[in-house]
Amino acid sequence: ISTNMQKEYYSHNTHTHTQRTKPDTLASRLLNNSPTNNTIDITIGKRVPLEGKELEDHLARAAKKKQEEEKMDVEDDGEDTDEEGEDEEALVQRHDVPIPEEVQYKKKQSFFKQHKVYPMFPYHEEKLRWDEYGEIIKHEHFTVDDEIYREENPDVEKAAVVPDMPEEIPTKCVTSRIKTQVNCRVKFIDFEGRSDGESIKRILSAVLKPRQMIIIHGTPDSSRHLAEFCSKSKDMGVSHIFVPGVGETVNATSERHIYQVKLKDALVTAAKFSRAKDAELAWIDAVIGIQMTEEKEQVAVLEALPTKSSHTPVFINEPRLSDLRQVLNKNGIQADFNGGVLVCNGKVAIRRSTAGKVQLEGTVCDDYYKIRSLLYSLYAII
Repeated sequence: ISTNMQKEYYSHNTHTHTQRTKPDTLASRLLNNSPTNNTIDITIGKRVPLEGKELEDHLARAAKKKQEEEKMDVEDDGEDTDEEGEDEEALVQRHDVPIPEEVQYKKKQSFFKQHKVYPMFPYHEEKLRWDEYGEIIKHEHFTVDDEIYREENPDVEKAAVVPDMPEEIPTKCVTSRIKTQVNCRVKFIDFEGRSDGESIKRILSAVLKPRQMIIIHGTPDSSRHLAEFCSKSKDMGVSHIFVPGVGETVNATSERHIYQVKLKDALVTAAKFSRAKDAELAWIDAVIGIQMTEEKEQVAVLEALPTKSSHTPVFINEPRLSDLRQVLNKNGIQADFNGGVLVCNGKVAIRRSTAGKVQLEGTVCDDYYKIRSLLYSLYAII
């Protein structure tokens, strides 16, 4: 957006917003601006060079900062040069040049043959310096003297002298507020792919049906409105709805009532376990009692009821019809799909209802009971 909006040819154009704008921004003020009032305040910032007192203060601060950096560099270099100086002093005091052979022969003569000694020049092994990027590179090893280069290459023309670039002039930002006329049309087209309020309500009540909700990333009014809708909705049945504010902590643990109980040996022995995938399940009719341990601690104990009560069997593990078809074929029963229904030996039909339950229909015969027992074998019945 610029002040060019006030030009005449801009009245034929449209400025389109494809995302929701944040409050108190120029884009939000453009969208919320009334059609009758087509003027808007704009804050324009531009950089101007420093002058007078401000320029002097800036240069003084820059010079002080540069002196501090140079001082720190000198201190760092001093620590490294101390070590090098000690090595150079040791090199001056001690040389690796041995005594010449003729002098050594005059001073000490031996009956045994002596090894030939070769004189050596002093050699100083320079210590390598490195930082976090590796060995420090000495730039003087790679620079080429211009005079030597011109002597070796007389045919090469002298390179043009590049003038030194002027230093960057310090500037400051100056803001000004102006009123401009908005002649173009301002439209909002939702390209974010987000759901609106009605869609969110429909998805929550018809598809998700959550038991607990934490509403975030919304304005306070919209969050409260959605929380009221979910709490009053009869289709959802939400037990807890949290609308935390900024910096507020919410305990999102769903299993808040978990206790450890001890089972008596008689109760475990009497239980009949059925395997369901990687777990073993059993139905237990018991009552929780409190028992004191030797350490005088209270422990919850499950005790069997004195009288056994019957219960409706529970079927766990909903098998797929394709898996059931393989089991039936292995046991000599011809099973084929016909319109989503598994037809077995032309006598029994197995289908899945809209609620997800498996329904078994057919004439009462030996195949019916055999197919039913095979179907029950795929469940864990407790």
